[in-house]
Amino acid sequence: MLHVRVRAALVTALTASALTACSLAGGGGDEAPSATESASSGATQAGGTVVLATHESFALPQKLVRAFEEETGYSLEVRAAGDAGTLATKLSLTADNPIADAAFGIDNTFASRPLGEGAFAEVTTTTTPPEEYALAEGGDRLVPVDSASVCVNVDTAWFEREGIEPPRTLADLTDPAYADLFVTPGASTSSPGMAFFLATVAEHGDGWRDYWTDLLANGAKVVDGWEDAYYGDFTAASETGTRPVVVSYDSSPAFTVEGGRTTTEALLDTCFRQVEYAGVLAGADNPDGAAALVDWMLSDEVQSALPESMYVFPVMPGATVPDDWARFAPQPTEPYEVSPEEIAANREQWLTEWTDVVSR
Repeated sequence: MLHVRVRAALVTALTASALTACSLAGGGGDEAPSATESASSGATQAGGTVVLATHESFALPQKLVRAFEEETGYSLEVRAAGDAGTLATKLSLTADNPIADAAFGIDNTFASRPLGEGAFAEVTTTTTPPEEYALAEGGDRLVPVDSASVCVNVDTAWFEREGIEPPRTLADLTDPAYADLFVTPGASTSSPGMAFFLATVAEHGDGWRDYWTDLLANGAKVVDGWEDAYYGDFTAASETGTRPVVVSYDSSPAFTVEGGRTTTEALLDTCFRQVEYAGVLAGADNPDGAAALVDWMLSDEVQSALPESMYVFPVMPGATVPDDWARFAPQPTEPYEVSPEEIAANREQWLTEWTDVVSR
């Protein structure tokens, strides 16, 4: 389950909403050049180093990085800036004096702040990701690169042994039939915990407080982090675990395959999707190199490497995913949504109130 260990270090909300939005600026169509062709055409003249600011979980195969450098003439320097929330803060505070040329790892729950501070410049790509991933505001400055959804997961083997039908919805988690079976990381201390909280906000609106009161009254357990929940309490991952329902990811079942079948399931009606973006920083020393880098991240080679490198789904339809992902990790078709603007406006108040509810 390394994939979720990596994702848990990302933004405080993750895994995100499908946002209806205007299409990204850029070309597209059968006649558009590939990302590497576009990068090569202008980059070899400029050369130099392109600096990428990203989160601490950024990882791509070195052979792909070398190919980018050889094909474009740029050298890539990666600067990790903590988790994605920390990255968003740093980019916002340094909007007038950017710390890099490009940035990757800002997601839909944090995008509004650096966009509002003017941290990103407009960028045009040679290919256009599907519109469902685009930001409603800022789609000309932040380009979607990957997605992953936080979902309630169940230990299907446990429920089969016990002869109990597993829950299917958020409402089911408050049913006495599932008393003392659910564990979640906290919204104030965990990325997936925040994402699960946002799913409850999307479902219940201002009534989320009542929902959480009922959830806790039904014996839900709140722990600090994803690893505490998954490896400490979840029956499918811990020999001493006692809770067969946990907050995890839509890709998690692809990592619990035994004998040709998975022993867990992501409940696709409980998911909140995160989309991660890349962009060119305003005032970058090497804007051409930054644009080439963003373009490269949409290439088939990079997109197809994302599942095994960063444990996320590619956004480009031409990319491939591992067989186990295709078989055992279906993605939600209608994930919960909360706009980046609403999250930015309410995050602190929500967390204060959530803490009050949980600590009663």
